Amino acid sequence: MDQNDLKSLAGSLSGSLHWDSLHKRLYATDASVYRMLPLAVAYPADEEDLRQLVAFASRHRVGLIPRTAGTSLAGQCVGEGIVVDVSRHFTAIGSLDTEKMQVTVQPGVIRDELNQYLEPRGLFFGPNTSTSNRCMIGGMVGNNSSGTTSIKYGVTRDKVVRMKVMLSDGSVVDVRPLEQTALGELSRGNTLESTIYKELFNLLSNREIAQEVFKEFPREEIHRRNSGYAVDALLKSRVFSHGEEPFNLSKLLCGSEGTLALTLEVTLQLDPLPPTESAMIIAHYQSLEHSLADVVPVMQHPLYTCEMMDKVILDCTRNNLEQRENRVFVEGDPEVLLMLEVRAGSAGELENEVARVQKTLRDSGKAYATPVLKGRDITKAVELRKAGLGLLGNMVGDRKAVACIEDTAVALPDLKDFIGEFTAIMGRFRQKAVYYAHAGAGELHLRPLLNLKKESDVRLFREITTEVAHLTKKYRGSFSGEHGDGIVRAEFIPFMIGEKNYHLLRQIKSLFDPLGIFNPGKIVDPYPMDQALRYVPEREEPEIETFLDFSDSEGILRAAEKCNGSGDCRKTHKVSGAMCPSYHATREEKDTTRGRANVLRELLTEGAEGNPFNREELKEAFDLCLSCKACARECPSNVDVASLKAEFNFQYQEANGYSWRNRLFAYNSRITALQSRVAWFSNAMARSQWGSAALKNLLGIAPQRSLPGVGRVNFAAFLEKYRLPGGPRLKPVVLYIDEFSRYLDTEQAQDAIELLCRLGYDVSLFQAESGRSFLSKGFLRQAKALAEKNAVPLLAWATQGIPVLGLEPSAILTFRDEYTRLGLPADSAAKIAGNSFLIEEFLAAEIRAGHIGPELFTREPRQVKIHAHCYQKALSDQKCTFDMLNLPANYKVSIIPSGCCGMAGSFGYEKEHYAVSMKIGNLKLFPSIEKTDPAVLIAANGTSCRHQIHDGTGRRALHPVTILRRALLD
Repeated sequence: MDQNDLKSLAGSLSGSLHWDSLHKRLYATDASVYRMLPLAVAYPADEEDLRQLVAFASRHRVGLIPRTAGTSLAGQCVGEGIVVDVSRHFTAIGSLDTEKMQVTVQPGVIRDELNQYLEPRGLFFGPNTSTSNRCMIGGMVGNNSSGTTSIKYGVTRDKVVRMKVMLSDGSVVDVRPLEQTALGELSRGNTLESTIYKELFNLLSNREIAQEVFKEFPREEIHRRNSGYAVDALLKSRVFSHGEEPFNLSKLLCGSEGTLALTLEVTLQLDPLPPTESAMIIAHYQSLEHSLADVVPVMQHPLYTCEMMDKVILDCTRNNLEQRENRVFVEGDPEVLLMLEVRAGSAGELENEVARVQKTLRDSGKAYATPVLKGRDITKAVELRKAGLGLLGNMVGDRKAVACIEDTAVALPDLKDFIGEFTAIMGRFRQKAVYYAHAGAGELHLRPLLNLKKESDVRLFREITTEVAHLTKKYRGSFSGEHGDGIVRAEFIPFMIGEKNYHLLRQIKSLFDPLGIFNPGKIVDPYPMDQALRYVPEREEPEIETFLDFSDSEGILRAAEKCNGSGDCRKTHKVSGAMCPSYHATREEKDTTRGRANVLRELLTEGAEGNPFNREELKEAFDLCLSCKACARECPSNVDVASLKAEFNFQYQEANGYSWRNRLFAYNSRITALQSRVAWFSNAMARSQWGSAALKNLLGIAPQRSLPGVGRVNFAAFLEKYRLPGGPRLKPVVLYIDEFSRYLDTEQAQDAIELLCRLGYDVSLFQAESGRSFLSKGFLRQAKALAEKNAVPLLAWATQGIPVLGLEPSAILTFRDEYTRLGLPADSAAKIAGNSFLIEEFLAAEIRAGHIGPELFTREPRQVKIHAHCYQKALSDQKCTFDMLNLPANYKVSIIPSGCCGMAGSFGYEKEHYAVSMKIGNLKLFPSIEKTDPAVLIAANGTSCRHQIHDGTGRRALHPVTILRRALLD
């Protein structure tokens, strides 16, 4: 297509259109195994923009691929046309009718955020996918999503009351429930809408067609059925049968994957909030067969969820920092877990429900443990289960759990036999599949383990899918239960529902979309299921030399390939967690962990001459990464973008040179050391208007920023001042005085020395640079040299068992994290990592051990709010700071659910990043602090965090050690 055509289209839109290399690569994949480079990516701003896109697609015969969060598992969101991303602008929650319990929303509204809005009104939207904190209503309608709660609340199709959609001629229609009279009136017009109603009525009034549909479509009791278009749901309306509901075209549009119309608004039927009292019984099994035998009996109880997790996924949780903490309820080494949730209106009624379920499990005798979870523990279990898809990306190497047959649903009484035959099929293919998800709904997400880089496994991909399709047909099940047909299963629709019914689907598609512009290649006339794969089979794997050690992922390419597209990084600041702070501010796909990993994977495998990192697309993708490390913890696939960025920065600068400003920031520790020798002059310059302006202009620092002061302290002399006479009472420790505490925040280092000494510890000092500034700017050779230098004393202390305690999280936790990638011997790096602690970690452990008590501290009441550093959240935990500051008897301590502060070392100083930095701070942190009373102490253990808090709120935050030191009794 002529570029001028795209330029002309872009000029007609209120939103934007992009056809550059970066955007096309960002949208070439979703959460499936497929890859197609789109023609362009559109971010329509309004209805008129969509009309322009439809007109353009009709004129030029190009497809429009609708997309929200892009978490589709079957390839619905990839294509060669224009990707239409409505997640940016179509995000409004419209009218709410509390009497009818209905709400109208645009397709870009996130499911969990809708429920946050509805909760104060006592209502919620029931269907609950594992991606609920980022999936959007438009995608849920497109896929007819269901999730963990479908056994209680049904599927999306059950909840859609009406829709406002744009048809293929650009007309906007209101799709609503219709009785026969209204249907007849609509059918008499000359519009496309009238033609659709008239022709549909004529088709479905044909008795032979209706009989064929009911004969071949999945069994009626399988509520998770998404094969093709839901003509069986239309046939059950009062217009065609003695059904209870009016005719509603929304039933057909739900699950149509954007192939029939573009969704503008959806009116949803809501439910009252579920009972507040809840419990979850976790039944542990030694075999899959035993767990399946229990499904039908336990489903006789009024369960709210009945979910399965198998050993493959449970083992993946061991290697994920976030999920490792969520699996504390697991007893022994089970092959399978069943997660059974019950709810009730009172505690007594709940106990009775739990007792009844446990009796059923005891009578069966197949579960070896049935612990009961309540409160926060249920949330942990649910999060563990929701992470299942992403956790599969944890599997190291090219062999992955592949989505192809994971969406089969059968009637519940058939589940055990179906899975038995499925397991036999896998045995014939020498496969050990993954089993998890919705046991109570008759749908397990079954995944073979395949290496789709090999032609032999691509053949297996088709062969296994074909055999399982035949097995599903045998049980008259649904081959597409909740994830849709997409590319991977659309080829099998004629077999699953019969050729006559498939012809009916083609007629419906032609009726709605005669030019085939809406999401072509899906449902009818599909793309082949074993082509356009993310990886080219039998490709020659590129040899990519890196400075950092990525051997834990078998190289940097496979580290990027661990991202399977599940999109956990697209959650917003409105839910818990810190990943990805720049995405929270920009809502740009390029600023997600997924986006960065996708672009890196694309360019590393392109086979270009020379340095594969020397690409402007990568520079743009990594530009707003704050290296917060949240992805290293919160991404279920453990995609560590901070490490990828450090390597990119190094490789890019090796090819293009190291800028003067980057050198100044990288060597900041050396510069502040020099400044500290003339601290009075340096601080006067930083405080004066002209001096500050000159320094900022010279360094490219945002003029709005305040500059930190420097200090000069003889810490060795200060330590001698506070050593206890007569020797210490407790163990020896090494206090690490990092480059930030040594020259910038000298007060906190002094406070730490005084606190440790007065508590009776034998304190030694280690004053050295961590290499943090070098790592953040990609100066990896210099970082490695420091690591090797520091390793000598650090290893000696580790060997002696003398813990090394740090004040600045980004410095001390560098020993625990990045030093393992800088080429140190693995055993040495592991010893150093295991002996490096935040000072809060150490003191919290000492408190638990009874070595420190509240009698040493004031009883004066104080309120403290904690903002923890991102590195602490990612590589340690916030609870240690909370526990430490709760030591004084009358201190009331709470943690601000703040995510990232937005400063991230030099990032927030740089003038081009200042606006994003402050926007991140304004999302959660600043408002939380601004609404607190000035008497409340704000604790923040990060140097950058304290500076950001000061610049953003005017409040002075204190290191937790300073707060605890001030609480000591004289």
